[in-house]
Amino acid sequence: MIEGVKHIVAVASGKGGVGKSTVTANLALAMAAEGYRVGVLDADIYGPSQAQMLGVGEGVRPEAAGENRMKPLQAHGIQAMSMAFMVDIREPMVWRGPMVAGAFQQLLTQTVWDDLDVLFIDMPPGTGDIQLTLAQKVPVDGAVIVTTPQDIALLDARKGIEMFRKVNVPVLGVVENMSLHTCSHCGHSEPIFGEGGGERIAGEYDTRVLGRLPLALSVREQADGGCPTVVAEPEGEVTATFRDMARQVADQLKGAADEGPEISFSD
Repeated sequence: MIEGVKHIVAVASGKGGVGKSTVTANLALAMAAEGYRVGVLDADIYGPSQAQMLGVGEGVRPEAAGENRMKPLQAHGIQAMSMAFMVDIREPMVWRGPMVAGAFQQLLTQTVWDDLDVLFIDMPPGTGDIQLTLAQKVPVDGAVIVTTPQDIALLDARKGIEMFRKVNVPVLGVVENMSLHTCSHCGHSEPIFGEGGGERIAGEYDTRVLGRLPLALSVREQADGGCPTVVAEPEGEVTATFRDMARQVADQLKGAADEGPEISFSD
């Protein structure tokens, strides 16, 4: 177990560009809105984006908490840690795999997480070093797979699911992002990237579709602006979808806890 953390959920995708970080930030904030203590670890060492999405200013650094330990930053009521808090994000991280895996482990274990019910880990795309380190060294309770409905994204999402299966991490469900676009002028809705892909992959791997999210300008603008949709539009339709996803994840984590040692969620 990681000290100060009850449950760890990895949010992953087979490929980049499917909105995994946006989903992670909003899902974490939705879980917090449901009353849980939540943290986010940005494990994308090469391209960390949670700092910007959670509205943490450039150059803000974590506070030390004893030797080789640091406190997570607070953002919108959740605890956050990212490589972006350590380095100049304008400089590229030209690192080999073992250095990246080591940095990820340090961020995870040297952060003094404060009594978290759930820690969401925003994974880098693919099935490389960080995924391997996560599988070998971290007690992950479940994974959420983010995909878009198009065939090429689904192909890569399958790899992500297979990877977690190989290391005995349950897949809590699939999030189908950018599933429908509604024209802001005429109101016509169209599945630009195809439809039914999330359903097919969920059926194939005996998991569930946690929810479908629209391809919407506001979702992108709010995340880019450091105030994700769940915070920006708490009563909105997209937020309701994220809240529903958060409840499904919480229920599955509780179910897993019931089967094993007792783990209680704090109010």
